[in-house]
Amino acid sequence: MSSVEQLQTKTHEQIDTAVNSVHDLTKQAQTIATAHKDYAKQSFEHGIGYFEKLAGLKSVDQLIDLNKTHAKAACELFVNESTRIGVLYRDFAKEAFKPFGGVVGSSVTPSAP
Repeated sequence: MSSVEQLQTKTHEQIDTAVNSVHDLTKQAQTIATAHKDYAKQSFEHGIGYFEKLAGLKSVDQLIDLNKTHAKAACELFVNESTRIGVLYRDFAKEAFKPFGGVVGSSVTPSAP
């Protein structure tokens, strides 16, 4: 095989790798967008439920209990969803920088602790 054919083969391999990488990143970006959408929907529905319950309250004690319950549930939802979305972003970043792993890994020497 001539050097021109080897170059063409290597170029095709690199193009295929780049296309596949972009395809994977696009899927992950869509997953992240869907996770954000789902969180926004859950949060909105939770807020609607809170205001519906708020409208039917008869005493200050009920208001305090409802506020405690709502705040706790909202915080739990936020922490759970932000953790899940954070993992999606971490995976996205790992995939995005995977093609550069060999370049960075070979050029950076670990420092002594």
